[in-house]
Amino acid sequence: MPFRSAPEAGRLGTVAAALLALTALLGVAPAPEPLLGSEIRRIPTEERVLALTFNAAWNETGLDTVLAVLRDRAAPAVFFPTGDFADHHPNALRAVAAAGHGLGNHSYSHPDFTALTPEQARSEVRRADTAIRRASGAEPLPFFRFPYSATSPQAVATVNGLGYADLEFTADTKGYLGPSHGMTADRAVQRALDALTPGAVLQLHVGTGEESGPDTCLDAEALPRIIDGARARGYRIIDLRSLLNR
Repeated sequence: MPFRSAPEAGRLGTVAAALLALTALLGVAPAPEPLLGSEIRRIPTEERVLALTFNAAWNETGLDTVLAVLRDRAAPAVFFPTGDFADHHPNALRAVAAAGHGLGNHSYSHPDFTALTPEQARSEVRRADTAIRRASGAEPLPFFRFPYSATSPQAVATVNGLGYADLEFTADTKGYLGPSHGMTADRAVQRALDALTPGAVLQLHVGTGEESGPDTCLDAEALPRIIDGARARGYRIIDLRSLLNR
């Protein structure tokens, strides 16, 4: 998958020229230019590698289990919290940062960015950045994930202009739907393993929302079998932060 679509490539010079000035206001170290210009849904490689990512927008349910599994299996991950989550659960973000995992940006209030003006979109990203820094005490990554994965060329260009690459995902376990929507940990595991492909980026969730029901985090339950199953198929779990060094 190319990082840049043809229509976007022509304007990257303008984006790059303004990037340092814009990100100086935000404070995030800008993503490398090859990561800009289009949404990223897989790592461009033919190696059997898998990147684990977790969205966090509701509460801390399952987070302790996820961090313990990642620690015990020496697997890295990148977490994408919302700013609202950061404000309400600062201890959770400090735990993620202390465990050595990366922190991306998932907006402040989880709106549909295709319905926002560019200025509203920039406000969402900046507010989230401030909240994540304050809560975690760590430097956020220049990775942004759109709520609902609802992207558009304009929205991608807007977050690129703030220094962020758009990091989406190859597949979602759908564990966040919970038992009330017919999901089980077994199904989450199967969805993850069925989606394995070189450079896959897997989306999981911590916390529980209205859809999943109380005290249910199927992705936390499924995670050990996802990691073990991927490795049994010859896949390595890699850190998305490796993209910053390419």
